[in-house]
Amino acid sequence: MSINIALSKKDYASENEIRWCPGCGDYAIINAIQKTLANLQVSRENTVFVSGIGCSSRFPYYMNTYGFHTIHGRALAIATGLKLTRPDLTVWVITGDGDALSIGGNHFIHTLRRNVNLKIVLFNNQIYGLTKGQYSPTSKKGTISKSTPEGSIDDPFEPIKIAFGSGASFVARTFANDITHMEKVFEAAHHHRGSAFIEVLQNCVIFNDGVYDEILEKQNRVERSILLENGKKMLFGKDLEKGLSFEDNEIKIINAVDEPEKVAVFDESNSSFIQEIIKKMNEPSFPSPFGILYRVIRPAFEDVVYDLIEKVKKQKGEGDLQKVLYSGEIWEIK
Repeated sequence: MSINIALSKKDYASENEIRWCPGCGDYAIINAIQKTLANLQVSRENTVFVSGIGCSSRFPYYMNTYGFHTIHGRALAIATGLKLTRPDLTVWVITGDGDALSIGGNHFIHTLRRNVNLKIVLFNNQIYGLTKGQYSPTSKKGTISKSTPEGSIDDPFEPIKIAFGSGASFVARTFANDITHMEKVFEAAHHHRGSAFIEVLQNCVIFNDGVYDEILEKQNRVERSILLENGKKMLFGKDLEKGLSFEDNEIKIINAVDEPEKVAVFDESNSSFIQEIIKKMNEPSFPSPFGILYRVIRPAFEDVVYDLIEKVKKQKGEGDLQKVLYSGEIWEIK
């Protein structure tokens, strides 16, 4: 007789000592993911974490699951190969703003375009932390770092804009200060079939401390951020006195007390909503959006691939590798 024993958060943690800097946001993220897996009672034997290079990419060592610590920018390519050969596995990709959006940028956009069934968590601290503080593709213009002592001159990438523009079927945004919110987002990503992209804003206390204080510090958060939930009104402010209206395909901030009927209800499948929101998200008067920003259902890449394989098998029969290798003209090289 088999006995099913419920797994706890600790069961998903490896025995390896976690070696991130004290105060790093990565601790909160791994805590949230382990709690999510425990809540869902996910099979450790069928779960894989794949990472590239960076502080976040130590993640697989700290999980009591299978994992790959791969090479810079190539985590998504390797994860895609794994998912295609073992579609039964749940595959998470742990990456950073440098790993995914610099050397790995090409893999990032094509993974989302293809809708490969991966859970992609991008740790965004707007800096290269592992290599000691160079500016990254998401660093704000004017960022002073070891590689930009006079301030960076590049306009930064916005990960959710790239994800949306690449055709991602699931785009979410959360932050390391709120474990409960991260858990909700990670659980939704786990259940999504297709590329689930989650940007997590997290602090690098050593090389870019306080980079998100403007929108995430307690006293600023109620005015500078908005939590979007499907089917709920888009409200923010200390007393939820402000709202977003959506008229003529344009998002505006209105007084929700005076005009409650004009406050729009968020629809996570409405692409017009998210396009307008992300256009304005960096305006000082506009709140920064968090939550599941976009979610639609479309065929996952590996499902289409396997359907195609079965179709060809029915048309042409099982393949014969030896026949292919030895058909036509053959040259023997000595």
